[in-house]
Amino acid sequence: MPKIGPRYRVQFRRKRKGRTDYRHRLKLLRSGKPRLVTRISLKHVIAQVMRAAPAGDMTLVSAHTKHLEKFGWKAYASNIPAAYLVGLLCGYRAVKAGVKECTFDIGMHDPVPRAKIFAVLKGALDAGLHIPHDEGILPKEDRINGTHISQYATKLKAKDPKAYQARFSRYLARGLPPEQMSEHFNVVKQAIITQFG
Repeated sequence: MPKIGPRYRVQFRRKRKGRTDYRHRLKLLRSGKPRLVTRISLKHVIAQVMRAAPAGDMTLVSAHTKHLEKFGWKAYASNIPAAYLVGLLCGYRAVKAGVKECTFDIGMHDPVPRAKIFAVLKGALDAGLHIPHDEGILPKEDRINGTHISQYATKLKAKDPKAYQARFSRYLARGLPPEQMSEHFNVVKQAIITQFG
């Protein structure tokens, strides 16, 4: 007589820890296209173009906010302008590597419209990658180029200089007045375009 045990099956470790949605991943892999994988931490933004293989995912190209320092980036490394520039850099590298089309993999992030993760997507699109998307999820131009940061810094400096010094201490320590954020963004963006575009 066969032994009958409990029918509960332990989930995969990455599913238990909330790191991988295997059903969504399977749908992305069935497309047969490379994936633009984006991950955002408290301090950095990472974008990678990956291709699935039986032995595991292969990274074709990648970009990290630390790579922006080479182009003169002095601002915070985990805001919307930095996310856009990482997407732009990764997109140019992918196009140079021969990737023309891919799918967007946000992992376990909530797909909140106009969020940082979609700023990466906007950068990759501007670099020339073809990625299926809805235009309504992309951040607006004034948030991508950091105009909202410049306006907030100007108001805070006039209202409370002490809070201004505390809030933007990292910008000021690197020699970047936050009121000039949009101009600084355009300089770094142009440096990336000049090298790859």
